[in-house]
Amino acid sequence: MDSPDIFDRNARRIARDRAASDYKKADFLRAFMLDGIADRLGSVSRDFTDILDLGSFNGSLAAPSGARVARMDAGFRFAAQAGGVQADEDRLPFGDGAFDLVVSAGVLDSVGDLPGVLALARRVLRPDGLFLAAFAGAGSLATLRQVLRAAEGDRPAARIHPQVDVRSAGDLLMRAGFALPVADTETLMVRYASLFGLLRDLRAMGAGNVMPGRVPLRRDVLARAATLFADQADADGRTAESFEIVYMTGWAPAPSQPQPARRGGATQSLAQALQPKGPKD
Repeated sequence: MDSPDIFDRNARRIARDRAASDYKKADFLRAFMLDGIADRLGSVSRDFTDILDLGSFNGSLAAPSGARVARMDAGFRFAAQAGGVQADEDRLPFGDGAFDLVVSAGVLDSVGDLPGVLALARRVLRPDGLFLAAFAGAGSLATLRQVLRAAEGDRPAARIHPQVDVRSAGDLLMRAGFALPVADTETLMVRYASLFGLLRDLRAMGAGNVMPGRVPLRRDVLARAATLFADQADADGRTAESFEIVYMTGWAPAPSQPQPARRGGATQSLAQALQPKGPKD
């Protein structure tokens, strides 16, 4: 028997479709992730010709000259804007070994079967193909979580999605069979004049609550939360919110790759780990 989904697939698709028209107003978070992915990709001394943009949003991922890019999104409107196909990330409609690079930015935090996604990503990669992903991980939206809990009192509803920490991300890469797995984090702080600005951005990103059984937020609770949010403002009247971005890097296994060190004994830097044919330290 299949386990129940952590997220409501239909609600997630609807949220992404609603976000598509205003997404450019709140694309800063994915742009930050794509910059981080580009930095990591810049450490790799090889060319990629067949790329999967896994969770394409509006197709803003820039591809190297001459590379073929397949774009896929769970939302119909995003998929249409990107000239791609609509599908869920854990139900990939691509054949084994179709790509030499899979990139995913901003979607894996709301996929119910993350281990399944990683296993499929490895399957669609050719040997020595590269997987690069980024998503909002554990510690994100700490201020929002705090004020909502305080505003709702003794029985707060679940409103912030379950979040994956960096250690779990690394473990998941290993379980999925990736070679040279690396997981690391970066923090993005964004300052808001009000709670409502943060909530507008989350809706515009398609990042609202899509868990099954979600309970609407009452107006009195929202008002209390807005006051608590404003109480944490700096002298200029803005309140800081954090986004903890988890990056995942892994290679589809190939005989030519160096063997990883035993768990707990790694000495490679991130840049060294990203070299597919570099010597061991």
